[in-house]
Amino acid sequence: MKRNSGGKTGFTLVELLVVIAIIGVLVGLLLPAVQAAREAARRMSCSNNFKQIGLGLHDYHDAFKLLPMQMGGTRDVGAMDNNLELSWMVGILPFVEQQPLWEQISNPYQLNATTTYAAMGHLTNDLNYTPFRSQVPGYRCPSDPTTQSTGTFGKNNYAACVGDTGFEASYNGINAAGVTDGHGVWGDAALDRFNRGVFRGRHFTGFRDILDGTSNTIMGGEITVDANRHEIIGSAMMNRGGNACNGPSTYADATTIDPLRPQFYLNAGGNLWENVMNNSRGHRWQDGRPGFTGFMTVLPPNKYSYSRGWMDNFGAYTATSRHPGGVHVLMADGAVKFVTDSIEAGNQARRMPGCDETGNDAGMESPYGLWGKLGTKNAKETGADIGS
Repeated sequence: MKRNSGGKTGFTLVELLVVIAIIGVLVGLLLPAVQAAREAARRMSCSNNFKQIGLGLHDYHDAFKLLPMQMGGTRDVGAMDNNLELSWMVGILPFVEQQPLWEQISNPYQLNATTTYAAMGHLTNDLNYTPFRSQVPGYRCPSDPTTQSTGTFGKNNYAACVGDTGFEASYNGINAAGVTDGHGVWGDAALDRFNRGVFRGRHFTGFRDILDGTSNTIMGGEITVDANRHEIIGSAMMNRGGNACNGPSTYADATTIDPLRPQFYLNAGGNLWENVMNNSRGHRWQDGRPGFTGFMTVLPPNKYSYSRGWMDNFGAYTATSRHPGGVHVLMADGAVKFVTDSIEAGNQARRMPGCDETGNDAGMESPYGLWGKLGTKNAKETGADIGS
């Protein structure tokens, strides 16, 4: 700092530039720390959301001695039934401080002077049914910035674990009329031995069915709301194979995943399920089909998802999140843990259990390593401690 002839003091240009450079370096060092702190806070808030959902599921089980049905609801009530498509998230509404919304859904709902919906609402894709457009705050992860547009359904970042196989996970041996399918080896009783997740569509399950121990079994996990950006954590590939029975690693190749940006699909020309008419991951909290509110412990966290055809068809739907490095999972005992993307996931070239029509793979050890073991409730596989 120099003193001029008038006795006043001031900084030289060089000194000012040095100070500005130091401030710039400090800001550059500080911003990542601030962003990391903000994400840590969002991750904690997400964990708390999932913890409240877990408490809601336990309270539901205390009241009814069963967990809420995934793909439940009404059938044969005329033009207003919902074809047994409601998700588990509908059932726990009164247990997660959403009693007013539950009252709307569980009672006849008058839309206008000429239209009255039956109790439990209509089809899950009916945008005229106002309760399904409600956003439940506790069903959203604060790290996921995707917002709800006007006239769309409420979003969800949490999903039910349906086990380590996606084969027939959408139908589960019972059709939309509630009648047992007569598909021989793929009928209700035959599929029961393969659908070994905590939740099984169109069937009630309870904690007594979790023979591997509630602390060793995943009950729910995070999913990402599709932002219509070709992201592998948000969109699902469709029309993947004639019966989705090949190994999950065979469904992504140089024609589907961008080799320069492996977090994105290539522009697949209509072969991605994205946010078109609300038909994509995380865009219907009320829809119990696995493409919307379910996931499998098949592909590791934050990998791609695929479907044989539509989002209500069988395939492999993956747990994903916008938290760096992994996803939250809800264990059946109510604990929330963070699973890293690098969790051991076994033989990804092996086709899913249940695809052998002879039934020879019934009761098999999960081919998908620790991740697959944690997703089964009664295969005598306790897995290992996955941390906090």
